Amino acid sequence: MTGHQNGTGAAYDGVVELYASMFADRLETRPFTRAMLTTFAELVRGTGNLRTADAGCGPGHLTAMLHGLGLDAFGFDLSPGMVGHARRTHPALRFDEARMEALPVEDRALGGVLSHYSMIHTPPGELPALLAEQARVLAPGGLILVSLFATDAPEPVRFDHKVAPAYSWPVDRFAELLAGAGVDPFARLVHDPASERGFLEAHLLARLPQAQ
Repeated sequence: MTGHQNGTGAAYDGVVELYASMFADRLETRPFTRAMLTTFAELVRGTGNLRTADAGCGPGHLTAMLHGLGLDAFGFDLSPGMVGHARRTHPALRFDEARMEALPVEDRALGGVLSHYSMIHTPPGELPALLAEQARVLAPGGLILVSLFATDAPEPVRFDHKVAPAYSWPVDRFAELLAGAGVDPFARLVHDPASERGFLEAHLLARLPQAQ
């Protein structure tokens, strides 16, 4: 998995300040995203396990939001530049370098995992391993919220993202991948595109069954 990840990490290292300036206040104009993040936080609080990983945290703005919503949130990213920015901007929170296929978290430890557009650059064949890793770190009853670009096409669509090549997904296909990783998708929100790329925006909530 290292080939495309090395390139993606280097690409994001090169746009840290621009990316952070573009997304720091973006949720103010993204009501659907805010609603799903707030719902996710409420459900994680309901498990009694507040430990939550923001996997692919970028500049840390959503880690900070989850912290503000009452979660014990911390962030991981493969980009050293993004991790450095997050640490400087949110010094009270924990941020570490890590790859999503090898999260430095013990088994069954977390109440929640957020993957906010952080798997869009992953080739389709490598996604099951990443989802299985996120399921591994969830405690029974724990939740995952995945946000992604969606398409009405029957197969994933590769496109030229501004930072690195990315993929949009048929929502039902992605939900099947989540189920295959051992988590049960139980809610989704799909809405009109919020960018010039024209892809739908999708947010999927899934839960690790209690009997794990």
